[in-house]
Amino acid sequence: MRQTFHINFTKNSKIFFCFSLGLMLVCLILNIFVFPTLVDIQFTGGTIIKYSYSGDVKAEDIEKTINDTISESESLKNDTVSYSYSENLAKSEQDSNSKIVSLQFTGNKAVSVEDKTAITNALEKAYPDNTFKEASSSSVDASKGTNFFFKCLAAVILAAVLMIFYVALRFRKIGGLSAGVMAVVALIHDLIIVYFVFAMFRMPLNDNFIAVVLMILGYSLNDTIVIYDRIRELRKKSGPKTPIGEIVNTSLNQCMVRTICTSITTIIAIGSVLVVSLIYNIDSIVSFALPMMIGLISGSYSSLCIAAPLWVMWRNHQSKKKAAEKEGKGSAKKAQKKNKASNNAKASKPAPKKISLEKSEETSEES
Repeated sequence: MRQTFHINFTKNSKIFFCFSLGLMLVCLILNIFVFPTLVDIQFTGGTIIKYSYSGDVKAEDIEKTINDTISESESLKNDTVSYSYSENLAKSEQDSNSKIVSLQFTGNKAVSVEDKTAITNALEKAYPDNTFKEASSSSVDASKGTNFFFKCLAAVILAAVLMIFYVALRFRKIGGLSAGVMAVVALIHDLIIVYFVFAMFRMPLNDNFIAVVLMILGYSLNDTIVIYDRIRELRKKSGPKTPIGEIVNTSLNQCMVRTICTSITTIIAIGSVLVVSLIYNIDSIVSFALPMMIGLISGSYSSLCIAAPLWVMWRNHQSKKKAAEKEGKGSAKKAQKKNKASNNAKASKPAPKKISLEKSEETSEES
């Protein structure tokens, strides 16, 4: 494969890591103090009521009318309600209402029929020319919502574990287990970015969040596996004496065009869907398409700049550790040999002769 780029990814790995950590730190601060996380009733429990209407009515006026009605209800006045607006794509000839307003009530109890009727009557009285009608209503129990959230989380964790085993088995000749772990670290990076997209754009966490996460995991892991496969091929050709950093740099530069082109093609397709959903104000599609586009960019970045460079850093650390242990064992063996030779020399040295006391006395008398 012809190499068209000459970027030293391993040398600049610390720059990539600091950029990602800095971006996540800024997003975390904004998430805590400016844009708190919104959670859909699918996870927290509550009730969704949708009203269809025609004509143009200001969102502030609709919300004021509904809030005034809720404040008069003993069962709803302590509940939190959020609003979203969209186009009614399912309208028919009999129903000409072209717009939808959705009310989301968080809480453990469902909205009663009397409260729904009171809200409907208030809207019809305030806007008689806009033909407000209740389009649909659904309730989710809080315990079921929590169970659904943990099931989705378990699915993501199981997918990550299976990915580690798959990469470890397929690339065992180049240290597959460490490669799999670093691939999952890159996937966690992408998951965090997707989470912050939902938080920054004020989109509640719902089943779309889980769908986007699983899609991004698949795309990002596919890019990472292609890169690892290229590393394995170059390792066979270049031999074990070639530095691993040089092999990884060559592999990343050769796979860079393929990774970018694949992501751009997918982003264009999803971007077209996003434009249509923004035109018709379809929130459910916007909350899937927008995070998906940003997640694809993050996935390409993490595959090229996070997974492989981090794996090289780990391999170099392990090599230095093994070299240090080997050097320490060699020094210990040399010290043992030196001590043993010294002890043998002392044992073989003849003892000094002792002159007996009697012989010395006889010599003195003769003199």
